[in-house]
Amino acid sequence: MKEMVRYGLTLALICVSASASLAVVNSLTKSKIIEQAKIEEEASLKEVLKDAQKFEEIKLGDEVLFYKAFDKDNKFIGAAFKASGKGYSSVVETMVGMRKDGVITAIKVLSQNETPGLGARIVEPSFTGQFSDKNIEGLSDVQAITGATISSRAVIESIKKKAREIKKLLASESVSQ
Repeated sequence: MKEMVRYGLTLALICVSASASLAVVNSLTKSKIIEQAKIEEEASLKEVLKDAQKFEEIKLGDEVLFYKAFDKDNKFIGAAFKASGKGYSSVVETMVGMRKDGVITAIKVLSQNETPGLGARIVEPSFTGQFSDKNIEGLSDVQAITGATISSRAVIESIKKKAREIKKLLASESVSQ
């Protein structure tokens, strides 16, 4: 009986030590992780709207709905937004650039955990390039990846849905002047 108590206390001490170590590491790295995520997001914004010089967050509460994009003359040129949809084995998140007339400039897959060799092919330029210069109503023409229909459709449908929402918001704000 004494040995069981001793083993229990030893195990409890190990668990407390491990938890404390993880908490310390988390507190030390949290700000760097947030900073790195912000840098990656800014790079993605510039990648999907190459002509933009400045981005302005449009928020609802704490949530960023989309980013207004402005050129070097501070003229509104479009919007960038995140779209996400349920793929085959994960949620697929994309960054999308859209001109003010509703034409997609480019997309970039930000995160996915789809099947390697099949669904993971949604990050390849042969798939993502199909979105360039397509009106949001013409996204039905984007060809799904053979063997990865669910993943492909998740990207297409999430972008289509979110792009329509953003286009309505832009029209209601009349920012396209």
